[in-house]
Amino acid sequence: MTKSFCYFVSGRVQGVGYRKFVYKKAVGLGICGYVRNLSDGRVEVLACFATEEQRKFFEEELSNGPIFARVDDVKCVKIGNYDKKNFEILFS
Repeated sequence: MTKSFCYFVSGRVQGVGYRKFVYKKAVGLGICGYVRNLSDGRVEVLACFATEEQRKFFEEELSNGPIFARVDDVKCVKIGNYDKKNFEILFS
C-alpha cells in the first residue's frame, strides 16, 4: 500500500527548472504522482511512496531543488492513499 503526500514548495521555484528536476528525481526513485506550478508562485507536488526511506530522500531533494532554484519552504500534507501509475508534469 502506498502512502501519498502533497507538498507545496515556495521560493524561486518557477522558471528555474524545478518541475523537471522533481520529475527526474521522482522517476528515478519509482515515485508516482505529479508536479505543477500554482498561480501564486508555488509548486505543488503530489507523491505516492512505497517506503519511508524513499519519502525521506525525496523530501530532502524537494528542499534542495536544482541549482538555479531557491527553496524557502516546503509544506507537507498527508493525503492518505492516492494511487497513480506514473509521475507527470502537469501544465495547468
